[in-house]
Amino acid sequence: MFHIFQYQPLRLITQNSLSSMCLKLMLSRPVAFAQIWKSWFSSHSLLGKKNIILMGPPGAGKTTVGRIVGQKLDCPVIDIDDDVLETTWNMSVSEKLQDVGYEEFLEEEGKALLKFSASGSVISLSGSNPMHAAGMQHMKKNGIVVYLDVPTTVIMSRLKSKEMDRIVGLSPGISLKDVLQFRKQFYKRWFDIRVLCGGDMAAEVVAEKVLDAVKRYQDSKLETFVSTRSSRSGRSTEEDSHKLYFSDVVTQGLALDGGLIVPERGLPKFTAEEWQGLIEATYIERAQVILERCIHPADIPAAKLAEITETAYGENFSCSKIAPVRHLGGNQFLLELFHGPTASFKDFALQLLPHLFAYCIPRTCNYLILVATSGDTGSAVLDGFSRLHDTDKQRIALVNFFPEDGVSPIQKSQMIGCQKENAWSVGVKSDFDFCQTAIKQIFTNSDFTGFLTVEYGTALAAANSINWARLLPQIVYHASAYLDLVHQGIISFGSPVDICIPTGNFGNMLAAFYAKMMGIPIRKCICASNENNVLTDFIRTGVYNLRGRKLISTFSPAVDILKSSNLERYLHLIANEDGQLVTQLFNQLENQGHFQLQKDLLGKLQQDLVAGWCSDEDCLAAIHSVYSTTGYILDTHTAVAKVVADRLQDRTCPIIISSTAHYSKSAPAILRALRIAEINQNPLSQLHLLSSYSALPPIHWGLLETLKKTGNGDHQVCAADMSALMSHIETLIQNHFM
Repeated sequence: MFHIFQYQPLRLITQNSLSSMCLKLMLSRPVAFAQIWKSWFSSHSLLGKKNIILMGPPGAGKTTVGRIVGQKLDCPVIDIDDDVLETTWNMSVSEKLQDVGYEEFLEEEGKALLKFSASGSVISLSGSNPMHAAGMQHMKKNGIVVYLDVPTTVIMSRLKSKEMDRIVGLSPGISLKDVLQFRKQFYKRWFDIRVLCGGDMAAEVVAEKVLDAVKRYQDSKLETFVSTRSSRSGRSTEEDSHKLYFSDVVTQGLALDGGLIVPERGLPKFTAEEWQGLIEATYIERAQVILERCIHPADIPAAKLAEITETAYGENFSCSKIAPVRHLGGNQFLLELFHGPTASFKDFALQLLPHLFAYCIPRTCNYLILVATSGDTGSAVLDGFSRLHDTDKQRIALVNFFPEDGVSPIQKSQMIGCQKENAWSVGVKSDFDFCQTAIKQIFTNSDFTGFLTVEYGTALAAANSINWARLLPQIVYHASAYLDLVHQGIISFGSPVDICIPTGNFGNMLAAFYAKMMGIPIRKCICASNENNVLTDFIRTGVYNLRGRKLISTFSPAVDILKSSNLERYLHLIANEDGQLVTQLFNQLENQGHFQLQKDLLGKLQQDLVAGWCSDEDCLAAIHSVYSTTGYILDTHTAVAKVVADRLQDRTCPIIISSTAHYSKSAPAILRALRIAEINQNPLSQLHLLSSYSALPPIHWGLLETLKKTGNGDHQVCAADMSALMSHIETLIQNHFM
């Protein structure tokens, strides 16, 4: 068997002489001694007996990077091709491949791996090693597999000038591009860490990225979460001893102090080269890369995260591009976020979240998820959790609260129709703000939550946009939209874009701002409100004022919101994470109905955000105008954003308008905008009438099927009373879990 053991450079120095040398150096040059010892200790503690295993396609630079990493760690470097395969076979890799053929070569290569053993080394695999399952399982037992992810076009360019007779699978009928694409599935199966490698990235830079990635992999305690209302300087020892990790925040909607949960060290920053490496990638590939950097592998391993992402965005979306960008006219582009099963942008988070949730929660407790919705969240969360495995449905249930008279008829029919054996909709005789505030109060009612845990073994969790895991998937589509414009040749990477989003609870807007922080060149984030324009007033004046404001029912009900929950996360960020200030502002809003930002904070806010609002009349006029000129039908929320974008854009760069829902969901308003005189009140009839227009995009398949199957079924209705809501929750727990 081929053995290589950890190299110890101090082995030849006797214990006595080592002690003497260390003592002399420590006394004569204490700073130098400390630096040398720190360097030696960090290098060797990074590896220990584990190997760093570099994996990637031919031409990825595994051998060169491996040598640099080995030099930095002062440990053995092993190239599988040169040091193992050719030594074992007594012939070159290309000769062996020609001698035995493709399939037999893979088997022989795998056998050589199974006989190989090493410790504390940097190992560069061959490009085809990951295609042998048993060999890779053997290697992973004592190693951290690092995937050098290089864009296919870069690899093809690098290999143009190289001999191709060593590439397994290449033949007259199979192109290099086909070989590289085929192998990706094996690389994704085995890696623990992904390192993005741009086209012009020097090997030295890649080596540093490898070391940084390994350090991150081995230290999960660095990536913790805190409340927006906690202060770093004033944090107690007890708080520090109860750190929150991603697997905790998936199940914990609110922080214990009533604040929202945010990453303590902020979000990861991608370099321009890393973003450019994703230009060719599919939406699912982009999602995997971004989520891997935001979720520590100790919480969800990369292979599991890839499986979850592919499940969420694979067959559940009607468009293969998942979130396509369509040119609307001039410098305006639509980001179509309605191709998921329930026809709104909420599907992006809520097809993913249930699987993250099911993976992270302990098996010893049941969970009831509480949701408040102003329209689209309800059906999306019901559909998402209904796709869990049956065993998970038995321990995870959901109740969706929505304003009984505050959503469109189709939205209401859809929420009722999407009810499943573990998920229910409850109409509340009030508005969305009451529903959202009630859920927050329930989460912070320790007597009630404690009672549910003790009496029924059931914990509460949240799936609204206040849940951190809801925000992460939204970052992906904002980043992806920019990369699509680059890929289409509309802009070059680094050129700015503006983004305009119909905004109610501020989650979608916050996700766009997070994408900007992570390195996407977004210039301005434009908040588009309807007649419930408290957020517009706040961005313009710095005064958040709910005094005397009553919620207005509009044609864009998903943004009929007065209290924008996720605004708290944004203010925490621009206030330099001053939890005391955030607590003061939102306590004042709760108790007095208003607060005002300091002048310096307002200045920061206005550098990032601009805002406008749109009346119902202007919304319908925009729908009619766009359809008349382009044949494309905007939904009411997208029309609000279109109107505001027209007013506020300066036309010096492209503007991406988030099309957050399919027009089918607001059919009565759309038919009115199209000047239809008589409108049948039956939602299914309305969709059939819209389909006769043969407009773009077509009628949404998922919504149509839901309405065909279920019609307007039964649902529970609850008074706008906290005691009544808690009673409903307890009854649902008894019926499902007991």
